Amino acid sequence: MKFQRSGLVAGIALTATIALTACGSDNDSGDNSTGAAAPSAGTCVGGTLAAQGSSAQKNAMDEWIKAYKAACADSNIDYQGTGSGAGIKAFTSGLADFAGSDSALKEDEQKAADAKCGSTALNLPMVTGPIAVVYNVAGSDGLQFSASTLAKIFAGKITKWNDPAIAAENTSAKLPAATIEAVHRADESGTTDNFTKYLSKAAEADWTYDHAKAWAAPGGTGANKSDGVAAKIKSTPNTISYVELSFAENSSLQTAKVKNGAGEFTELTAESAGKTIEGATVKGTGNDLTLDIDYNTKTAGAYPIVLATYEIVCTKYADAAKGKSVQGFLKYTASAEGQSKLKDLGYAPLPETVRAKVATSVAAIS
Repeated sequence: MKFQRSGLVAGIALTATIALTACGSDNDSGDNSTGAAAPSAGTCVGGTLAAQGSSAQKNAMDEWIKAYKAACADSNIDYQGTGSGAGIKAFTSGLADFAGSDSALKEDEQKAADAKCGSTALNLPMVTGPIAVVYNVAGSDGLQFSASTLAKIFAGKITKWNDPAIAAENTSAKLPAATIEAVHRADESGTTDNFTKYLSKAAEADWTYDHAKAWAAPGGTGANKSDGVAAKIKSTPNTISYVELSFAENSSLQTAKVKNGAGEFTELTAESAGKTIEGATVKGTGNDLTLDIDYNTKTAGAYPIVLATYEIVCTKYADAAKGKSVQGFLKYTASAEGQSKLKDLGYAPLPETVRAKVATSVAAIS
């Protein structure tokens, strides 16, 4: 994996054991079935933390909080999957001690977060995972789409499942003449930002709405949060949408192959997602670790739609005790033990050298 900062390239080995197979998230179970060690009592930091944001990482947060609280009796952590946009707003208004966002802070958000912190706000990638294109079309297994076709579907330019553009990319599929119901996130979402960023970069001629957390294209059906999107697709025939792999697998949804910049229709697997992560670069400075992902990757066999969920934190908290509590919890999530819990939840653990960079940044929080 090639990660760069200020033009310097550091080789990063992507572990071959990354697993993206979800087993569901039974958050009431005390079984630590992933085999990851919980934090030792000696490394615990007590205190109450309120956090919210990305619903993409909600399953990961639930598992981390369960393990941390089991070992750290004095900790009380509440994470609400309200969506990336809501999480950032809660953080900058002082309602959240840290936020989860599937996109790094934009310039205006960074200024607001810095002002709230009284110090630099950091973007720390903590959860990585691919965005699946999911659909519910009876008798049409194994569908595949180019970025151009996806852009036209979600922009409302392709409205029937048997449209010639879809048929040309799926010559062996039995496509119905049914109307396509394209489902998007109704709330502000970093998943939407990443998905539309992919469309704007890989299908520039067909997607004219740029990218944003709020859905901008006309038409379609909105659903709240990742679990709402997954439930809508599961229950409604002739729908198509985008959702993080963990939610697609938890709901047993059909996932499509996606054409990458090399012209290959690529199945979403651990290996294909990892190849795109290999092309990411670090463009942040200091302890900020904002990533730049190549959504138009030409790497052979790469699945092109991958996101990173960031924890948005202050470098220095006005309340030192609060800062130590945030640092204590994130030390666990950024640890090898914490990251290993992601293997069975439909996420990709951070590659080791990236994990080490995140751990270094977390250690600077006060």
